[in-house]
Amino acid sequence: MFIPVAVIALISITLLYSFCKRSEKDEVIKEMSLYLLKKEHFSPPEINDQFSEKVFSAYLKRLDPTKQFLTQEDIRQMSAYKTKIDDEINNNSYELYKLSSSLLNKRSTEVQGYYREILSQPFDFTKDETYEPDPDKNDWPANSAELKDAWRKYMKYHTLVRLADMQKGQANAPDSVKNKTLDQLEADARKKVLKLQNDVFQYRNSQDDDDWFAVYMNAIVSVFDPHTIYNTPSDKDRFDISMSGQFEGIGAQLQASEGYAKVTMLVVGSPSWRQGELKVNDLITKVRQENEQEPVDVFGMRLDDIVKLIRGKKETKVILTVKRADGSIHNIAIVRDVVIDEETYAKSAVMTDPKTKTKVGYIYLPKFYADFNHTATGRASSDDVAKELEKLKKENVQGIILDLRNNGGGALGDVIKMSGLFVGPGPVVQVKANIGLPRVFSGSNQAPTYEGPLVIMVNSLSASASEIISAAMQDYQRAVIIGGPSTYGKGTVQTVADLNEYLPVNMNKLKPLGALFITIQKYFRINGGSTQLKGVTPDIVLPDEYSELGIGERFEDNYLPWTSVSPEKYKIWKKPVPVDQLRKKSVSRTSKNEGFKLIEQQIAVMKNWKNESSVPLKLEAFRTKEEKRIADSKRFDELNKKKTNLVVAPLIVDKAAIANDTAKIARSEKWISDLNTDIFIEEAVQVIGDMK
Repeated sequence: MFIPVAVIALISITLLYSFCKRSEKDEVIKEMSLYLLKKEHFSPPEINDQFSEKVFSAYLKRLDPTKQFLTQEDIRQMSAYKTKIDDEINNNSYELYKLSSSLLNKRSTEVQGYYREILSQPFDFTKDETYEPDPDKNDWPANSAELKDAWRKYMKYHTLVRLADMQKGQANAPDSVKNKTLDQLEADARKKVLKLQNDVFQYRNSQDDDDWFAVYMNAIVSVFDPHTIYNTPSDKDRFDISMSGQFEGIGAQLQASEGYAKVTMLVVGSPSWRQGELKVNDLITKVRQENEQEPVDVFGMRLDDIVKLIRGKKETKVILTVKRADGSIHNIAIVRDVVIDEETYAKSAVMTDPKTKTKVGYIYLPKFYADFNHTATGRASSDDVAKELEKLKKENVQGIILDLRNNGGGALGDVIKMSGLFVGPGPVVQVKANIGLPRVFSGSNQAPTYEGPLVIMVNSLSASASEIISAAMQDYQRAVIIGGPSTYGKGTVQTVADLNEYLPVNMNKLKPLGALFITIQKYFRINGGSTQLKGVTPDIVLPDEYSELGIGERFEDNYLPWTSVSPEKYKIWKKPVPVDQLRKKSVSRTSKNEGFKLIEQQIAVMKNWKNESSVPLKLEAFRTKEEKRIADSKRFDELNKKKTNLVVAPLIVDKAAIANDTAKIARSEKWISDLNTDIFIEEAVQVIGDMK
């Protein structure tokens, strides 16, 4: 949940100018961040030995999350600073950071030698041994010898996976592959794993000082709470794009591949898509700006740095030199423009239950987006949902489904405004800072845009803003909340502090500094309760495939506790939802539904997979276990292919708007087809039929 940075108190000029005495950029970032956190965080912890121990634990998890680089010997050396991080913070010292960087660089170099040596020799897949991929079930290797053996098993596992896949596809392969022996296939598999590892380490080695310092900074700030985060300048750019759904560039998605930037996708309607010459799988070798004579050779460059060269202001030109799969070289000139990713925005469809003739409007909202930079083409989720509601009303729907599954939240102002579309005037949420009384926010001063039957769909990944609107509609008895067994449980509000804005002019050379996401408030339901930790419990609980995966605020470290405030005065909706009756009818239906029974079985199997994560490294045993997993997966995949009884169609006005755009028509048809296999949506439509 985010609100504009304007709420943050300004840093004193005295403090800022004291930074001028320091030369290191890292020092400024750390001091500025901690100052802001002490002043603005909802519940700042005391920086003492206990704080240090939590930072140390968080740092280890971030520094080596898979436990594939550091050893217990390294951890012992670093543990000398376990209770001294608070002293280092106060004394502007970085001994732990320096030591850990040195140790990690040393081990990274060792590991590169290990995997290259290991992959140069054949593996013995007749030997009985296992590999445990879950780092929570492993300890760090005791020493270099154990580290090397851990990498032997890791490389053996990845080679085994590819070998098994190659064997499985051998029957339908060309003769040149079909006739290969097991030893030849094993050698090919090792080559593929070597290429993958070289790509991984090329990316890892391209990480710069900003990236590694961000790991250390985030270990410190995470002790304040799980949603207080330091973002590097590149991370901040990505966040802005994800929230607004737009950026200025060419609209090509890239990934690092053997030193090159490989094109993996072109955004439909973007400059690169319209220009037509850039192709998926092209390898970008050089980038030239229109006002420069010489191109920049980008081979081996960090992907983020390549992206920075390619992006730029609209109506400017960039010239890419690319290499095709056939070895040919092409120079492609593309004029930059605003790139809009339509998939991040609200969209709707119409669904009809042929049995009951119930006609329902469906709105999919992937996030509560907003354009914090206030660009001319910026969009807000509340405005877009309002437009979709008006379009659906013209379709004469008898109810509306708002799908917030997997919606992790977004802009606070937008969810408040959106709630008003359904309840009109009246309180929606209470927001409280660390001091003072809660502030009550109302949705609208106008009559609701839509007053008919309403269902809101949620799951374990529905968080923050999704929980605000779900809780408000539940408290008003305005909507039926469907999902289960609980939403994520994030009941806190963050603001984004662009650290560049707090620097005096004479320190501009240090820019860019990145941004700090600070938890400054908690929000509460209008009934006084909180969604923090507990989330929202749906009125109608359906099986949730994420429920056994340890997803939710309660599984995070350093979460803020559940608390409550006094309830706000509000009036129940004029036509309160008969939840008990609707729940009984839904349970009666879903208990007989073979699809939901299959999902329950899938959840049990996923739980079993999680508990039994160890993998045999003997070929036959591995294939037996994988065949069982594949058989289970195929059984569950059938669920995603089976059509429901619903008749799903695009809106008349939307269909007319894309009549001449073949790409958009294809995307629309694919989306409509996917909706028609979703039994959760089918149940939501039937619930609206019950409400009708």
